[in-house]
Amino acid sequence: MFFPVSGLQVFPLIPFLVAFAISLFTSIGGVSGAFVLLPFQVSILGFAGPAVTPTKHVFNVLAITLGVYRYVREGRMVWSLTILIILGTIPGVITGSLVRIWYLPEPHRFKLFMAFVLLLLGGQLAAKVLRSKWQHVNPAPPPVNFHVRTIRFDLHRLEYEFAGSVYRVSTAALILLTLVIGVIGGVYGVGGGAIIAPFLVSLFNLPVHTIAGATLMGTCLTSLIGVAFFALANPLFGIPGVSPDWLLGGLFGLGGLFGMYCGARLQKRISPRLIQVILTALVLALAIRYIIGYLHY
Repeated sequence: MFFPVSGLQVFPLIPFLVAFAISLFTSIGGVSGAFVLLPFQVSILGFAGPAVTPTKHVFNVLAITLGVYRYVREGRMVWSLTILIILGTIPGVITGSLVRIWYLPEPHRFKLFMAFVLLLLGGQLAAKVLRSKWQHVNPAPPPVNFHVRTIRFDLHRLEYEFAGSVYRVSTAALILLTLVIGVIGGVYGVGGGAIIAPFLVSLFNLPVHTIAGATLMGTCLTSLIGVAFFALANPLFGIPGVSPDWLLGGLFGLGGLFGMYCGARLQKRISPRLIQVILTALVLALAIRYIIGYLHY
């Protein structure tokens, strides 16, 4: 099947199955899988132009829907955390989209940026995994009760109770963090959620089972804005070649849709530390691969 925007000739079942497998795994950790899907598009399919970023935003918008629905239905959506994530990432992702169009249109430079983002992700996850290794002899099992109760939510602090423990985070610090990460996510095309999740776990020590729904919801909304921005870039700013490949993004999105729904169901049965270890290994392996590729360019 030929995809005219990206110029690819791909059997249509391949994008669907790849997105399903990636999303099934990554959604367990509260990320959409777009950060893994991008290397597949760039290195395997050979789709590396600016249009690859909004195409992955299309994937996020479609894929995340059922996963978010599952978290809302089971009462595992921390709405206060979701609001703070959205407030920071929306202006950030718009800024990042402009950076992608004007300063990183070349595939070679963009791959180096990809390596930087993946190293950032992997480093934060690795730090969290190593800390948990020294603090706990035995890995903690998944919690039995997934109900989250918000204790305080104002301009100064967010506090909520989960599994018998109270977690606190500064409102201003979280918005500032999500703003910066939103810029990076806008360039990378992941909506910011994939980068926010490791920081929430490593810097703010929030449990992975409580951040998954919030980061996925934030990614979905910011990706929707990202798609609209790139789609309007040509008619509004006269910038050619940046519109998303709707057909390819749709196939990826459908695969991710079912993968994330299944991943949201599986999350309750998997140890948080196991999720972190697997995600860390995957992210760091991708980062090293792109750094080596850049040095041998």
